[in-house]
Amino acid sequence: MTRINFGAKPIMFPQPVLIIATYDENGVPNAMNAAWGITTDFKEITISLGEHKTTDNLAIRGAFTVSMATEDYVIACDYVGIESGRKVPDKFERAGFHATKSEFVDAPLIDELPMALECRVKSFEDGILIGEIVNVSADESVITDGRIDPKKLKPITFDPCNYAYIALGEKVGNAFRDGAQLR
Repeated sequence: MTRINFGAKPIMFPQPVLIIATYDENGVPNAMNAAWGITTDFKEITISLGEHKTTDNLAIRGAFTVSMATEDYVIACDYVGIESGRKVPDKFERAGFHATKSEFVDAPLIDELPMALECRVKSFEDGILIGEIVNVSADESVITDGRIDPKKLKPITFDPCNYAYIALGEKVGNAFRDGAQLR
């Protein structure tokens, strides 16, 4: 095998496409696209963010939701990543999104995106947002046998090498079970 070196770059597969939603001081919803996020504990999410309208809103409201971007809304999800809420105050509406207030945190759920983590800000320092996951909600349309079904959800991932969004593939194994064959 011959390896090709790419240098120090943020290349990992898959990278979730996270849509972070917040309210501003007037209760207007805003959303942004972030690819550099991961669950870092059982009830914790960590996301790397620069300065955005969203970060202004986090300081004001102390809460946010994180929806999984989906195949059905790839254009809207990309739009909220390339447009600034500081320049376009109605970008949430322009994306075609509608908001419902979370029951658990002071942040909007995006009606068009069927799964969301509802979070409180634990800390935001040096561009690293750490949120406490208070609730996970999903529309019944993406539930099979009481669980969130990735085939119905249709989340997308970010390909940092080719600047593309990719749909998830088929199931290839069983977590916490298949490796037992090697015991």
